[in-house]
Amino acid sequence: MSSETEEASTSLLMRPLNWLETRGDALFAYILLAPAFLLLAVVAFFPLIQTFRFSLRADAIRSADPFGAFVGFENYTNLLTGSAPLPQQFMDLSFGTPILQQALFVTLAFAIISVLFETLIGFGQALILDKEFYGRRWVRVAIIIPYAIPIVIQAMIFYLIFSPRIGFGTEFMQWLGVFGSNPLSNTTDSFLIVLVADVWKTSAFMALLILAGLQSIDRQLYDVAKVTGASPWQRFKYITMPLIAPPLLVAMLFRTMDAMRIYGLIDATAGCQTVPSMSCLVITALQATRRWASASAVAFLTAVTIGLVVVVYLIGLRDSEAGMT
Repeated sequence: MSSETEEASTSLLMRPLNWLETRGDALFAYILLAPAFLLLAVVAFFPLIQTFRFSLRADAIRSADPFGAFVGFENYTNLLTGSAPLPQQFMDLSFGTPILQQALFVTLAFAIISVLFETLIGFGQALILDKEFYGRRWVRVAIIIPYAIPIVIQAMIFYLIFSPRIGFGTEFMQWLGVFGSNPLSNTTDSFLIVLVADVWKTSAFMALLILAGLQSIDRQLYDVAKVTGASPWQRFKYITMPLIAPPLLVAMLFRTMDAMRIYGLIDATAGCQTVPSMSCLVITALQATRRWASASAVAFLTAVTIGLVVVVYLIGLRDSEAGMT
C-alpha cells in the first residue's frame, strides 16, 4: 500500500513537469521568470503605484495626516508651471524657469556628461587590461580601488581638496582661471567638482563590465583578421565594436540610471542648495517643507524620466543585437 502511495505522489509531481516539457520555449521561459516578475512587482511596482497615488493628494503639512484631499494632477501642474509651494532658495541658477525644470536640467546634464566620460575612460582602461603585460593583476586592483571607496568618504575627499581654507585644489584651479574663491558655494564650480568625483569613482565600474565583454570575444577572429591583412583600426572597427556593443550599452544603462538618481555625493560634497538634482528636490520637499504629496509627484516624475531613458537604451540594445544576427 505504501508503494502505491509513493507511486501516486510521484505521478502527481511528474504531471506538471511533463506539462512543462510539452510547452513552447517562450512559454517555458516566461514560467521560469514568473517568480522574478512577481518579486519585482512587489518590490518596485507597488511602491511606485503608491507614490503616484500619494502625488494626487494635497499637501496637508499641518495635520496629523501628511496627505490631504484628492486634487488630481494639480501637484504636477504646479511643478511644471513653477507655482509649486517649494523653497525657491533651493537653487539659484538664474534660469528664470520653474524649479522642476532646473532640477531636471542639472540631472540630465550630469547623467549625460558623466556617463560619456566614464564610458570613454572605462573603455580605454578595459582595452589596456585586455592585453597581456607584466603586473596586469596589480593594475586591475589599482583601478578597482576608487570604486570600492564609500560615497561619503569619496565626497569628503573632494570636499577637503576644494575647501577654500584647507584644500590645495582651489588655489590650483584659481591659478588656471577655472574656479572662483569658494567653488563649493558656486553652482558651476560645484557641478564640475561633483562630476569629476563621480567619474573618478565609477570609471572602474565601466571598465570591469566592458572588460568582461572584451574577454568574451573569440580570439580566433583577430587571428583570422591579421592573416587577411586587417589593420589594428579595422580589427577594432569590424570585430571589437560590433561584438562589444551589447555589453557596452548594458553598462551605460546601469550607469545612466545610477547617475540620474544621484544624491549622496552631491549632499556630502557641495549640498543640494548648490548643485540641485531631482533626488535633491525630492528630499528637500520632504524634509524642509514637509510637503509629502509634492515630494511624491517629483519622485514619480523622476521614475518616469528614468523609465523613458531605459526604453531608449533597450531600443538601442535591440538594434545592436539585431545587427549582429
